[in-house]
Amino acid sequence: MNNWYVDGRCTNCDVARQLAPGVIGEVDGRSQVLRQPDNLAEIRQLQTAAYACHTRSIRQSGKRQEAGLDPFPLQLDDGVHLLGHNSPHNAAANSYLLRRPSGSMLIDTPRWSAALAARYEELAPITDVLITHRDHAAHGRQYADRFGARLWIHEGDLDAAPDADQVMRGTDPIEVGEGVIAHPLPGHTLGSVLFVADERYCFSGDSFYWSRTTADIVVAESVTWYSIEELAASLARVVGRLRFTWLLPGHGDRMQLPEEDMAHRLRNLAARTAQLRPRPVDFTATRW
Repeated sequence: MNNWYVDGRCTNCDVARQLAPGVIGEVDGRSQVLRQPDNLAEIRQLQTAAYACHTRSIRQSGKRQEAGLDPFPLQLDDGVHLLGHNSPHNAAANSYLLRRPSGSMLIDTPRWSAALAARYEELAPITDVLITHRDHAAHGRQYADRFGARLWIHEGDLDAAPDADQVMRGTDPIEVGEGVIAHPLPGHTLGSVLFVADERYCFSGDSFYWSRTTADIVVAESVTWYSIEELAASLARVVGRLRFTWLLPGHGDRMQLPEEDMAHRLRNLAARTAQLRPRPVDFTATRW
């Protein structure tokens, strides 16, 4: 028997449900194995979720994780890998490797590991580590130093990475690499930034994400730390500029849609967010 289960350390971060949909679901405010896997594909989904889980809560009775089964970095598209190994010090956020001819980039970081860093170096030389906002900054300096790369953060969240090599300022778009534009987006935090590459990939941090519940792009209004009104103003400022087909957030699901569909949904998101008002922090209200 497989005997897969989720142990009591689960924090309901949703990562497992993204990677093993239909096998792992939410029950009473945490992830739970809904049924044992029926086939090899579902076993691999569970193994992938296990290697992403920041608390290592996805387990198989009587067995340890085998290093040879680790699927990460996991290729999502020609230019992007999902890194897995989410860090408890980075709010369990997803992180990505963006491959570039002129030098590849980490967007946020997984848990720190020299062995993981060596894997990423095998894929491509890495020149930049881009931090979307303060609570995803924990391992930026370690990875940047390992790669000999530049660490980027916005001035609004600079106290989370005071030794950053490049500090983004203001709210105007900033070119951080060939074809890669940073759009400062104060709201979730004062220094939140999203990065758009080649008008194809949007790394949105925690500013917005794809919700399975609503089948649409949403903001995490119940955990907007700085200001929901500022987030609404930020979206209104950038919505006409953003063009992409892949939405790649720190939390919540990823999604690929035609560019015009994404643009339409972003306009609607900006309009909806303008109607929101501050509310108490409530992690249970997040619409995964």
